[in-house]
Amino acid sequence: MNKEMSIRDFTMIMVLGLIWIFFYNQNPEFIGSRNLSNLAIELSIISVLALGMLVVLLTGEIDLSVGSGVGLLGGIACVLIFNYSWPAWAAMLAALAVAVVLWSSMGVLITSFQVPSFIITLGGLLIFKGLFWMVINSQTVSVSKGGEQNLLSMLTTFSFSTIVSFVLLAGVCFALFVSMQKRRKMQKEYGFESLPYERDYLKVFIICQLLLLMTLVLTQFRGVPLSLVILGVAATVIYILTKHTAFGRYLYAIGGNKEAAVISGIPVQKIMCFSYVILGCFVALTGFMQAAYQGSSTTTVGELMELDAIAACVIGGTSLKGGRGSVGGVIIGALIMTSLLNGMTLMAVSPENKLIARGSVLVLAVWLDVFFAKKKK
Repeated sequence: MNKEMSIRDFTMIMVLGLIWIFFYNQNPEFIGSRNLSNLAIELSIISVLALGMLVVLLTGEIDLSVGSGVGLLGGIACVLIFNYSWPAWAAMLAALAVAVVLWSSMGVLITSFQVPSFIITLGGLLIFKGLFWMVINSQTVSVSKGGEQNLLSMLTTFSFSTIVSFVLLAGVCFALFVSMQKRRKMQKEYGFESLPYERDYLKVFIICQLLLLMTLVLTQFRGVPLSLVILGVAATVIYILTKHTAFGRYLYAIGGNKEAAVISGIPVQKIMCFSYVILGCFVALTGFMQAAYQGSSTTTVGELMELDAIAACVIGGTSLKGGRGSVGGVIIGALIMTSLLNGMTLMAVSPENKLIARGSVLVLAVWLDVFFAKKKK
């Protein structure tokens, strides 16, 4: 990790700490177990979408349609469950299939016909929004029929018991230590330089302590939410995909220099198209989680979520030009965005001021991206 990125990471952590201190001073309930449980769910939703966005941003492309897609795919699942009495799992699979078709189509248009992703996805934003309103008939559609719990509604309402929560925590901490040992072993075998063992151990230990603190707080309310576990699985999948597979190396190579990637024999079009398919799957998952969190599908679901996802990525160090970004950075960026939105809601900030704050954070994030890119040169 270079010096500039270390400074950026430290700055983002400091900003997050200041945000939490500010909102705590305004309302001590901000760090209450009930609000932190809601914050964990909101973080999970934005982070899952941002992780999907990361895969596309790494190639130097972008997607402005994900917010409308969240509404459309969640709306399809809700309509099939509520209006047509489909089983929740079948409705979610149908919506997922629609996501794969739509995002693979956009990927083909962008890669095969060389149409700028900004234009294609901007058109997708409008098309998906219109289709979404048609699907739900511009009405509110519940996530369940007769008030019964189903797989879709449980995505954000189900929480694990105290015992299961701590078992999950132990499993995660064990996995982190094993992963650290395997990484250090591989670095040694291939002759790469690695951090001193004490620093690596301390980093994992601090992460485990933070997870323990989070678990203790969440178990005081209802327990660790299922959505947080979904985020953990999603983050693990994207981390392995981007850091431990040829596909991930190709993503960084394409974003770093597309022409060089083509000359090197990398199947650029296939990789970029598949990155959009992955994003579509994550949009579908986010749509299910967002609909479950709100308890229904309405015309406002997914509104401006594309901006939150992009801001979370850029705040976390992902370059809009491609070739740079990490899972950990995205989650930190998403936590900053989520904390701002949650804190402003707790303070009953007016909608217009919320929009100004979100826009300001997005502009600041892009400025930081440009600033650190110039310093790196």
